Amino acid sequence: MIPFAAPVDDILFTLDHVAQAGRLPDWDADLAREVVTQFARFAEGEVAPADEAADRDGCRLDDGRVQMPAGLVAAYRSFAEQGWQALSLPEQAGGQGISGALAGATTEILAGASHAFQMVVGLVPGAARTIALFGSDKQKDRWLPRLASGDWLATMALTEPGAGSDLSGLRTRASRDAGGWRIEGEKIFISGGDQDLSPRILHLVLARSGDAASGVKGLSLFLVPSHDEDGQPLPVSVTRIEEKMGLHGSPTCQMLFDAAPAELLGTEGAGLKAMFTMMNHARLDVALQGVAHAARAAQIARAYAATRRQGRAAGAPATLDAHADVRRMLDEAETLAIGGRALTYRTLVELELNQHPGLVDILTPVCKFACTEGGVAAANLAIQVMGGYGYLREYRVEQVLRDARITTIYEGANGIHAVALATRLLQQADGAAARAFAEFLDPLPETRAIWEAARKRMLAAPDPAVAAHAFMLLTIEAAMAVVWQRLAGAARQASDPDRIARLANWEAALHPIRLRHHADLVALALTARPSPIGHEKQN
Repeated sequence: MIPFAAPVDDILFTLDHVAQAGRLPDWDADLAREVVTQFARFAEGEVAPADEAADRDGCRLDDGRVQMPAGLVAAYRSFAEQGWQALSLPEQAGGQGISGALAGATTEILAGASHAFQMVVGLVPGAARTIALFGSDKQKDRWLPRLASGDWLATMALTEPGAGSDLSGLRTRASRDAGGWRIEGEKIFISGGDQDLSPRILHLVLARSGDAASGVKGLSLFLVPSHDEDGQPLPVSVTRIEEKMGLHGSPTCQMLFDAAPAELLGTEGAGLKAMFTMMNHARLDVALQGVAHAARAAQIARAYAATRRQGRAAGAPATLDAHADVRRMLDEAETLAIGGRALTYRTLVELELNQHPGLVDILTPVCKFACTEGGVAAANLAIQVMGGYGYLREYRVEQVLRDARITTIYEGANGIHAVALATRLLQQADGAAARAFAEFLDPLPETRAIWEAARKRMLAAPDPAVAAHAFMLLTIEAAMAVVWQRLAGAARQASDPDRIARLANWEAALHPIRLRHHADLVALALTARPSPIGHEKQN
């Protein structure tokens, strides 16, 4: 096994010199270095060593309670005692109020150390942000300190057996009686729906408060605690833990809410708006999970290739990394991590500045799509570099692939994000999002021109969704070109400037080829893709 080493230098270089976090009004580069360095030490020393056993042993449902792997339980105890869960929560609630960009660095590090652990603890910041934006003063005073304390973790209870991405089909009911609101129904795919890390859990539940025909306008968001004020369990239970391809150390639960007491969060009927606040935060977290997987896969493969003897080069015995095709794969895996990190941290800084919301609207699904696909691709490359040993469990790169695979599916499957970009975001009445993204491309005029030409084709098409995948790839290529240009310009500030400069030069050479290729695929999809089965024109 190759021990996890957090990419601290790469993260700090990206924050300071590529995402330009110094634009944030309260950014303190010295504090950021201290937080990232100390958190990396914690993740490397206490979380990462527990992940292998967690993957092997998994979680179990015992007498109605989810039992987590022992190593992760111990890691959470230390996590909470050191106050890491409160980093991004408001200071008045007992948190430290760090920026979202710096919190993103801790997300990446924790996901690299143990994606399963990060899945369970990582929903607290999004839940806290949602409560801070939509909760009453009483709710903020009650729930934010509890989340900051570590005594409560949070879930996002959205999906149901008959309603995944189509939220209009939600059936979980919210009804009001003399004692307040009650939630009744079933939810599935709930990460950390129950666990024995924290004594209590706060569930953010999307439920139907309107009639059956009300669609998404009848949905409201509720706070549903696992225990009452006296510490007694409430009627919220786990009916099963899903058996999964990966993330064995994270319990994915089927939940039953049996007339559970609840508090309305925000306005009745406006639950979707509030839930999307939490989901958008989660989508950038998922992008960083993809970055973490790409970086970890590249780290394992490069370390292995540097010592594994294989064949000859220049007439002498050689290590794997002396062979051109192996170097190609190693560079590609590293490029996926470095580029995805740069784009996501740039998005986090823009999100916090709140000067270009339209740009963030487009970059969020672009990050989610690009980085999660990148994590899977990098894991595949690492396995290929390592050959049979990559396929074995010994080096754990096969676990990286298993864990990374879900990131392209949850928090909105990548195909859904592509369709949303091709339709809703491009077709906004004021064109604000598309205009903001075009301006983001200003440093590369030819890239902007090609992207805008493709956008016009999409707007003129009767069914732009047929080209959604191709247009997403074009948009990713355009966005990545901007951040790689920035990486090239800042390379001398990196801990390994030659490495960054070499990869950036290669990306710059490839960019025009890939950009034209994706633009051609957009045009082809819009003109030549056959009609869906069952929707052919009738003579």
